[in-house]
Amino acid sequence: MRTAIIIGLGLLSLCAVMAGAAVSLYRYATKPVGGSETLAVVWIKPGQSFSETVAQLQEAGLVTAPNRFRWLAALTGDDRRVQAGEYRLSTSMTPRAMLNTLVRGRILLHKVLIPEGSNLFRISEILEEAGLVSRDAFLEKASDRVLMQALGVEGPTFEGYLFPETYHFPRGVTAEEVIRTMVAHFFSIFLPSWADRAHAMGFTVHQIVTLASIVEKETGKPDERALIAAVFMNRLKRGMRLESDPTVIYGIKDFDGNLTRKDLETPTPYNTYQISALPPGPIGNPGRAAIEAVLYPSGESYLYFVSKNDGSHQFSRTLAEHKRMVRRYQPRR
Repeated sequence: MRTAIIIGLGLLSLCAVMAGAAVSLYRYATKPVGGSETLAVVWIKPGQSFSETVAQLQEAGLVTAPNRFRWLAALTGDDRRVQAGEYRLSTSMTPRAMLNTLVRGRILLHKVLIPEGSNLFRISEILEEAGLVSRDAFLEKASDRVLMQALGVEGPTFEGYLFPETYHFPRGVTAEEVIRTMVAHFFSIFLPSWADRAHAMGFTVHQIVTLASIVEKETGKPDERALIAAVFMNRLKRGMRLESDPTVIYGIKDFDGNLTRKDLETPTPYNTYQISALPPGPIGNPGRAAIEAVLYPSGESYLYFVSKNDGSHQFSRTLAEHKRMVRRYQPRR
């Protein structure tokens, strides 16, 4: 009888201890780490052990009781489910919330803005400046013919098909993942009905994208895009050269910002002062409005335009009229 009482008292004591430990762990799990909010960004590497992760969190001031944090994670199995990635965590979070963030992979995403008209080289610089993908790695993958074929893109590179938009990428993203995302966005915008429209006009999708990239570079004024597109369409129908400065610039390696007469007279695949056709591919990545302008150009019969030096252009139907406008707006040309 006495033995039973002793055992019973021992069990009660053990239960009390366990209950106390459970209450203490619960309070720990549901209490914010710090009194004031301090943000920290941590990078959990692939294959990193949970002990290394706890040490990393402790060093960042996000875990103040590492053993309790390990016990909490072990009880729920979270110590085996933490996902690699970059995280923005805060001392205002509870240990439970912190573990949920790590287990569910709520990684930090970096905002990347790709402006309309940006070419491959500028996009590579933007990605490198954001610390996401190196310039060389991106440019190498941007000319990967196997990947281009897999994604249904024609042309020498992915130029023209990397849709300009605001993207959110995680740290550790690869050049291929970036390109796949941007190309997928392009094809979500360029619907089959647009492809049908292009073919009805006698153009391939690639030719439409190429011309749209030129329109994008020629004007930043929304109300001029359809007019610029009409000029180029009219010239193509007549077998006239496009004579677009941005195409010449694109074909010059290490362009220094000064377009010379010699540049205009030097043949390259992109020099539309020398070739009576579209260049072999886009010279940048056009936005939706530029593509629409090419698919649905103005009905005007203009064949020429010249800059008015205020961001707008003067349009002309005849060469004689165009020459007068050039003398008015570009007297030194």
